Amino acid sequence: MIDTPGSVCPQLVPVFFEFTHPTASTVSVAGTFNSWHPTSKSMQRAGHGHWLKEAFLPPGSYEYCLVVDDQYMPDPLAEETVANAFGGRNSIVRVVSLQAANHSDVARDIPVKAATCFNRI
Repeated sequence: MIDTPGSVCPQLVPVFFEFTHPTASTVSVAGTFNSWHPTSKSMQRAGHGHWLKEAFLPPGSYEYCLVVDDQYMPDPLAEETVANAFGGRNSIVRVVSLQAANHSDVARDIPVKAATCFNRI
């Protein structure tokens, strides 16, 4: 990608999702960052009912749900939720830029990975 004066490539930040469900056969993450597509961010089994997903997102605030065996549900580990149009709850993830995180006392011990700019999430 060649930068031109009008082009902007936001820095992508690693975001980690994890979930534990002893009997789930499929788990994914769907939200405003992937047009609520239920399979584009599939989580990986990590054994003993534990599921993991690393995604790279630009800074911002996003609503999302976990899709567990085709059923949407809020993330039980999310610190924040909001009501959705279907009578349920969506989880909220707030992604801050790596520069802002580096200046935060909370982020002092979080490992930071280099991210590459992509056109698509």
